[in-house]
Amino acid sequence: MATHSKSAISKGDGTFVIDTVMVSNPKSDEVLIRLKAAGLCHTDHDSLTWGKPIILGHEGSGIVEVIGSDVKNVAVGDAVILNWATPCRKCFQCVRGNEHICENNSPVVAGSNGFTEGHAHLKGTTYNGEPIERSFNIGTLSEYTLVKASAVVKNPSTKMSFAAASIISCGVMTGYGSVVNSAKVEAHSSVVVLGTGGVGLSVIQGAKVSKASKIIAVDINPGRLKMAENFGANHTILADKKDKGLLKAAEEVKKMTDGRGADYAFECTAVPELGAAPLAMIRNAGTACQVSGIEQEITIDMNLFEWDKIYINPLYGGCNPENDFPKIVKHFQSGELKLEEMITRTYSLDELNLAFEDMLSGKNAKGVIVFE
Repeated sequence: MATHSKSAISKGDGTFVIDTVMVSNPKSDEVLIRLKAAGLCHTDHDSLTWGKPIILGHEGSGIVEVIGSDVKNVAVGDAVILNWATPCRKCFQCVRGNEHICENNSPVVAGSNGFTEGHAHLKGTTYNGEPIERSFNIGTLSEYTLVKASAVVKNPSTKMSFAAASIISCGVMTGYGSVVNSAKVEAHSSVVVLGTGGVGLSVIQGAKVSKASKIIAVDINPGRLKMAENFGANHTILADKKDKGLLKAAEEVKKMTDGRGADYAFECTAVPELGAAPLAMIRNAGTACQVSGIEQEITIDMNLFEWDKIYINPLYGGCNPENDFPKIVKHFQSGELKLEEMITRTYSLDELNLAFEDMLSGKNAKGVIVFE
């Protein structure tokens, strides 16, 4: 029997509606989730203009309602965290540990079934009698969602709120993972973080967990810099919006790092023109990491690479959900990671438009939709 689910549905033209979809019972390898919370990020707003109807949302946590006959990793009643980079665990990349860039299921890797077909074979959700896609194959801005079993991880914490658990799904994992998994920040190193929204704050916290000694936050918003200090930054630079490529800010970074530049720099602004900015912040043989997923064509001055600098462009912080989500929860339980504190405000699904407005205006570190 299908389940009625109140959902946020993008029209594909920049607008959305709150309406009801029908969600089927799971097949053998699927799980029906009752959502309790869904984090918001800029990608959710971008998806309003993807030119097709989709159920919005790709960060979420909830409770398992029904499981398919072959599902072993979760049971009915379990509190779970959703993972949008659903692995198949069989393809070339998955068997090499790169589950976040699965060649069969990824919704963002060109050439995968998830990218080219939008998981058309998962026809468990309909809107007005027609199949409808779920954003990133999970569509968390909905009371219920139907996903592959590999898209959920049991939350081992009984003290974490569903709102805090939901933001692990993308923003926290992306920032933390870029530091720990991708750049592999070393203890006693210096780290620069460009942009201190939800992802940037998660980078700062990842650097703190990695025991970096100098964490420099750079932003044009004084309020965000204050938040950065609360989450672990011990130095801040208020940048000028007119500072092209943040080259003046880079000079300030060099003054703070013995004239050489930082060991690591992370771009978390999602501003295409700043894609090369972390290269200006690092020393020779340092590592620059582009975290925010810039995909536009940009021009880079190759002098910024001199000398022996490394530039990496990781996806989703190299996420292996079965391993990484429990690690993040463990850091939360020990007090090393602040998750509850990252949530500036919660909203009902009917307040989604306000939540988008607050996000775009920079009011929130993270806004979260909560379901009754």
